[in-house]
Amino acid sequence: MFHLPKVDNPWFEVQDGNLRVFKWPSMENVLSEAQAHATVKDFDFSPDGKFLVSLGSGGPGRVWDLTSSTAIASLPKENDEVFAFCRFSQTNVKNQVLYIAAVRDRGACIVTWNTTTWKKVGSKQIVRDSISAFSVSADGKLLSVGTIQGDIVIVNSASMQVQAVVRKAHLGIVTTMRFSQDSRALVSASMDSSARVTVIKEMKKNGM
Repeated sequence: MFHLPKVDNPWFEVQDGNLRVFKWPSMENVLSEAQAHATVKDFDFSPDGKFLVSLGSGGPGRVWDLTSSTAIASLPKENDEVFAFCRFSQTNVKNQVLYIAAVRDRGACIVTWNTTTWKKVGSKQIVRDSISAFSVSADGKLLSVGTIQGDIVIVNSASMQVQAVVRKAHLGIVTTMRFSQDSRALVSASMDSSARVTVIKEMKKNGM
C-alpha cells in the first residue's frame, strides 16, 4: 500500500505487515516497524501529521507517534468487533477526533476515539449490512458509509444520526468514496465498474 497525505510523510506497507514511514521528498526513514500487524487493512494520518493509526486483519488498532517513532497506544475492540476503516477528522482548530468503522454481529458501527487519551468516547450502529467503504468530509461535519449491498449512508458526525440513505446507489459492493473539498458532494465507486456523484445539498432538501 502507498499513501501520500497532505503532510510531509507518505506511508508504505509491504505484504509482510511491516510499517514504514518516510519523509517526503527526502525519503528519510521516520518509522520502520516489523510485524506491526499480520496484514494491514487500513491506516490514516492525523491532520497535524504527528500520528498514524493502523488497523490489522485482527486484534486492536495501533497508534504511532511519528515524532518519537514509537507505538503509544492500542485501540481495543469489542469481542464481536472487526475494525475495518479508520479516519481522523478536525473538529475545530485545536481538536481532532478519530473514527473507526467496525463490523459487528448485528451490523456495522462507527466508534469515536479521543485523540489525547486514546480512549473510546462513543459507538453508534449505523447499518445492518457490512461496511465496504468509509469517508469523512473535509469540514468534519459528515461521515459516509458504503455497504456490500451498494447502499450509501450519510451520517451527521455531531449527532451520529443518519442524515440520508441512497439505496442501491451501486449494483455491486461500494469500494471507495470521497467527499468533495467543500463537502457538498460525494464521489463513490463500485466493483460493478460504476461511479457516481451524490450531491449532499440535494439530499438534504429532498430527504432521500
